[in-house]
Amino acid sequence: MTKPQIDRPEIEKRESTVMASDTRPAAANAEGEGTRSAKAEGASARGGAKPAVSARKAAAAPAGSAQRPHGGDAVAANAMAGETGPRLAVVIINWNRWADTIECLESLMRSDQAVRIVVIDNASSDDSMERLKAWADGQAPYEPPTGPLGRLTRPALTKPIPYTELTDEESLTRAPGPELLTFLRSSENRGFAGGNNLAMRHALMDPGIAYCWCLNNDTVVEPDAPRAVISRMDATHKVGMCGTQVRYYHRPGTWQQLNGSRFKLLTGMSSGIGANQPVTRPFDPKKVARETDFVLGASIAVSRAFLETVGFMEESYFLYFEEMDWSVRNRGRFAIAFAHGAIVYHKEGGSIGSSGKKGERSEASEYYLMRSRIKFYRRNFPLLWPLQYPLGMTLIARRLLRRQPKKAAAMTRAMLGMSRT
Repeated sequence: MTKPQIDRPEIEKRESTVMASDTRPAAANAEGEGTRSAKAEGASARGGAKPAVSARKAAAAPAGSAQRPHGGDAVAANAMAGETGPRLAVVIINWNRWADTIECLESLMRSDQAVRIVVIDNASSDDSMERLKAWADGQAPYEPPTGPLGRLTRPALTKPIPYTELTDEESLTRAPGPELLTFLRSSENRGFAGGNNLAMRHALMDPGIAYCWCLNNDTVVEPDAPRAVISRMDATHKVGMCGTQVRYYHRPGTWQQLNGSRFKLLTGMSSGIGANQPVTRPFDPKKVARETDFVLGASIAVSRAFLETVGFMEESYFLYFEEMDWSVRNRGRFAIAFAHGAIVYHKEGGSIGSSGKKGERSEASEYYLMRSRIKFYRRNFPLLWPLQYPLGMTLIARRLLRRQPKKAAAMTRAMLGMSRT
């Protein structure tokens, strides 16, 4: 049985093998191939008008305070500091992990590439929205973590940072304003697909947005990552989807994946490209893009044209298989690219326990993975759908052999179409 054919016309026009540990040449290569030069983009990002502080922030924030460094103890939010017409929107879902989200924002906003950022809170129960607003207002000081990746968020950004707060209903009727940071409060937990979709729909109401980058909240990024994503997508003919280098946050010398995964149609199993390999290992970006069947959901960018043609994520999955479903629906339409100059560090599975390590997935993760696998085949490959049941029984038996009866029970409930609890 062959795997689904996903056409990738004219992917990665010119690439050479690169040393992954040498991030500067990779980023420079990615920047050099964009439709606008890195220098021109940087000048635009630094030289434009500053975004206005919202009315309710004006009294608390003196004019220009969002960009003023404090004696070397803070750094201006460069991505917020100039360009009034960003082309990239970064979408981040928060669910009961506000500390991770703040660290992600602290790294993302010190890029020299202006981006529009939409943080959607999926009905958290830990007061996340108030915590996020307190951070942006400067009422809750940010403490960078210790360790090698602390450099990505040290020193803390200057506060306050202008933002807009919207409800889910308001997000569909109010176009984005001059504040490039939006906190979107969802009235319900919409899952991975639903949360990303709502935030992307809001972001696309800004006509200048060409690309949406769905980024997990438990990530931090190198400062040139947004520019590398834009440059790679600009350079790829008929680009639809694009991934990045994703390294483990707690093992930054090891890849989680390069771009995404290969997918075996018969078994429904996937294997991450470059997974668990040292980042010093050379790789061919063009080959990686060619072998990518679906892009890793922790860091996946899509073009406006892709969303308008293929559509948004399928929300019935709730969690898992959304990226595979997207790729199958994309067959023969848009290219899959690889922004190899964009480096993301991922904590992996912070919200629901979706660890890639053997035996370490949570019960919730096992449930949704089994449920979504069956749904994926029923939707896209109905002839192979019946095979997923004996395969599912094999996976359940393995959990029992590992003495994980609760996980086996959760998987059984999913396979039978029952609720998780």
